[in-house]
Amino acid sequence: MKCATPFGDAMRKHFLIDPNFVNLNHGSFGTYPTAVRAALRGFQDEAEARPDPFIRYTTPKALDASREAIAKMLNVPRHECVFVKNATTGVNTIIQNIPFQSGDVIIYFETIYGAVEKGIFSLMESTPLQARKVQYRCPISHDDLVEQFLDVVRTTRAEGLNVKIALFDVVSSLPAMRFPFEKLTDVCREEGILSLIDGAHGIGQIPLDLGRLQPDFFTSNCHKWLFVPRSCCVLYVPERNQHLIRTTIPTSWGYIPSPGAPETTPSIMKSDDPSKTPFESLFEFVATNDDAPYFCVPAALKFRNEICGGEEHIYTYLETLANEAADLVAAVLDTEVLQEPNRKLAVRSQLRRCGMSTVQLPIAIQGRSGPVKPSYLVLQADKVASTINWFQTTLAYKYGTFVPVFAHGHCLWTRLSAQVYLEISDFAWLAGVLKEMCDELKSKQGDVDQRLQ
Repeated sequence: MKCATPFGDAMRKHFLIDPNFVNLNHGSFGTYPTAVRAALRGFQDEAEARPDPFIRYTTPKALDASREAIAKMLNVPRHECVFVKNATTGVNTIIQNIPFQSGDVIIYFETIYGAVEKGIFSLMESTPLQARKVQYRCPISHDDLVEQFLDVVRTTRAEGLNVKIALFDVVSSLPAMRFPFEKLTDVCREEGILSLIDGAHGIGQIPLDLGRLQPDFFTSNCHKWLFVPRSCCVLYVPERNQHLIRTTIPTSWGYIPSPGAPETTPSIMKSDDPSKTPFESLFEFVATNDDAPYFCVPAALKFRNEICGGEEHIYTYLETLANEAADLVAAVLDTEVLQEPNRKLAVRSQLRRCGMSTVQLPIAIQGRSGPVKPSYLVLQADKVASTINWFQTTLAYKYGTFVPVFAHGHCLWTRLSAQVYLEISDFAWLAGVLKEMCDELKSKQGDVDQRLQ
């Protein structure tokens, strides 16, 4: 299907981005077009015009329409999909509901999203859950990631512990790279481990077929890459596992008591639809919120289909632009793109099969081992945090853009996010900005003004 508006600069007219701001960090918070804003405002206006009828009776129907649309996109039944606010909430909802016993372990990877890791540590304070981390450093291949996961599984079992659940990404956040989530799901199935996929950077960025993949749990932000307003996240729980999910976060009207428990106050916000499963009803009303973003999935998918030319067209553009942008920025900075070690040019990088890419900055960290070119600035370890802050505030306030800068291994890196309203010239401009900033940092030997620009 041909797109109604060409990707790149011409597409910007559909979005709400300040013309004086170059939005190169779509991956963090997303954004949405004016057509979706119209749908959002329409639902919000309806809610304010007749609050009770809208929240009590219109909301379940609007939710069903959005759940139907998102389920079709993921190739799963509607009754296996609900909405939560974000992927962190989705992951927490799952692990808070799993009945962990003494000796149970969750395995996760070193590049886990920080807030999710904190949720695991918080849970360990109140349950017998233990955690094991798959530690690694990039560059690394998909096969090595899977093998290192299996090594941790074997080591954990050798301790006499039970690997209950594994948590892994679709596309990791920092550094940004496509994870071998398909293979890890298969391995978990073979090993009898529950698979929990954090797809925060998933839906809308790469093709996903959960009907074929069949993970045990999956969550993905719709407000990052799908053009749905913040905050909206799909939570997928296949029917075989829905008996485990008895409460939302926070616990609300849909709570499912355990068998034999005392009766609680009858729900005043439960759907009268007898076809709804307890799992569906559980997430229909979770405290008083503005859930209008949930209802905007059909409008977002309509824009993607009619204006952008469909999902495959979007995915192809994102991956192509992210790869071309990374190569360009790395060439200007005389550094490297994050990819498999010793990859042959004719072999497609599996880590780079997505709409984000990671590029090394010419800044090494003192005391950390790794290849460093003579042109790199070697930064004292105690200056890393302040240097990252300087990069990000200067980008935001002086240059009118933003890209994350972070430490991984022995160097600083930056993450690039492709999007349909961007083109290669935007990243050529960024490359010049980053080079200018790196040169300034080198001239001052890492001593920079930390005040906001």
